[in-house]
Amino acid sequence: MSTHTEASPPSPKQQVAIKAAEIVDNGMIVGLGTGSTANLFIDELARRQHEQQLEIQVVASSVISRVKAQQAGLQVISIEHLSHLDMYVDGADEVTTDMQLLKGRGQDLVCEKLLASHATAFYVLVDDSKMVSRIGEKNAIPIEVMPSAAQLVLNRLAKLQAKGSLRLNAAGDNVAYSAAGNLILDMQFTDLETAQINALLTVMPGVVEHGIFADIVKAVFIGSSDGVKLLQR
Repeated sequence: MSTHTEASPPSPKQQVAIKAAEIVDNGMIVGLGTGSTANLFIDELARRQHEQQLEIQVVASSVISRVKAQQAGLQVISIEHLSHLDMYVDGADEVTTDMQLLKGRGQDLVCEKLLASHATAFYVLVDDSKMVSRIGEKNAIPIEVMPSAAQLVLNRLAKLQAKGSLRLNAAGDNVAYSAAGNLILDMQFTDLETAQINALLTVMPGVVEHGIFADIVKAVFIGSSDGVKLLQR
């Protein structure tokens, strides 16, 4: 009796990682996001590099992604040595149909937005569970703040009818620190539109960065059981 089993088809997340890796050309510098979908992209990029002898360099948004890329055999350069970035690829926590994003449930928001904003093209990889009608529909909006400014910012946001608190660590016995050494407020806004929240947080003193990524995405790859759908400008 044969024991041969066919390989299972790629998951929606694997499908979008494969599609995004196909965009990478020889000689590119590619920014790597952080998270489960970004990890699949790193694997696929390393496979393409190995099989097609691509000459590419990568820059990582986190220690985790840097280590994974190095272990996969990719040539990693540091952010401070960048003169340009051809493309940045990352996942997202929420995506709207007009390609506004929410990111930052991880701890690497500052570097992620830095790379996304400076890349020639920013590509987002999600499965269809991440699609929402408005930002903040399923998740609180993460706001990185200077540690000394956390209470002042929280008080200011409370006056704007925002509700939330400092993020705690996994054990729940202390505050969580971001990779950049900041505290994180997880906030929900009920009376403001996304554009208003983005504008407000971008200029608020004490706020280092926040999780709304507005108007910087070139394309979103959305994986589902029916294949990959593309949203693009």
